[in-house]
Amino acid sequence: MPIKYDELMALKNFGQKYAYTDREVMLYACGIGMGADPMDERELAFVNEATATPRALKVIPTFASVAAWGAGPGEMNLNRVMVVDGERDITFHRPLAVSAHIIADSSVLDVFDKGKEKGAVIRHKTVLKNEKGEELATLVASRFARGDGGFGGTSEGQPEPHKIPTRSPDKTIDISTRPDQALVYRLCGDRNPLHSDPEFAKRAGFPRPILHGMCTYGITCRGILQTYADYDPLAFRQHVARFSSPVYPGETVTMDMWKDGNVISFEAKVKARNVSVIKSGKTLLA
Repeated sequence: MPIKYDELMALKNFGQKYAYTDREVMLYACGIGMGADPMDERELAFVNEATATPRALKVIPTFASVAAWGAGPGEMNLNRVMVVDGERDITFHRPLAVSAHIIADSSVLDVFDKGKEKGAVIRHKTVLKNEKGEELATLVASRFARGDGGFGGTSEGQPEPHKIPTRSPDKTIDISTRPDQALVYRLCGDRNPLHSDPEFAKRAGFPRPILHGMCTYGITCRGILQTYADYDPLAFRQHVARFSSPVYPGETVTMDMWKDGNVISFEAKVKARNVSVIKSGKTLLA
């Protein structure tokens, strides 16, 4: 069924109610690899609330991406087999509590037609609020619907990607993923069998299950946390990344970073396959 532009643009779903506890907060942290070294107190602060010396559990900023898992503007009637994540942009307005009841308001921002054989791009926004109605985070997601182009819409006006500096990176780090990492991360909400079922992955054209793109997104947040943010989640104002290729669980992700004032530009790759997995990344720090 071809995209009906006016109907898609009109989609909105306000007042969606969600709740989470410290269990979900710690599960997400484990899902993106925090606590791999069980003696690293800086990372344990995100995955362990039971300490001899009391301290507050920290919440990874990009937990916002799963705090209201499933929230969205409504059914888009796309060819789901052909839909992939294109980009995620989260702006952080207030610190996320360790446990909370929250409200999600979702709406469609843009629909771009790349052509019949090239697909469509749908951008939609979800605003997370606390029970007082105060905004916590604004999530902008870009979906690339590879099988839904050619509906007669415009291709003009798509946001320009963040430009990466042309100089050599100011810092480069390697972050290892575990062979079972997708099996842990999927418990945060995304149960797509592409990330857990070898047979399903092969039918989709992959030799084995791939890591969730949003897990890779969280890994890049972890990379900024451990380098330029001194493990302080309150330092984050925005985190943006474009997905360019999947990571396979067990691979090592290499992050290149450039610091210009309070803007950290970043890209990520898997050197073992010479593949870029994240492009045009940007973190805005306080």
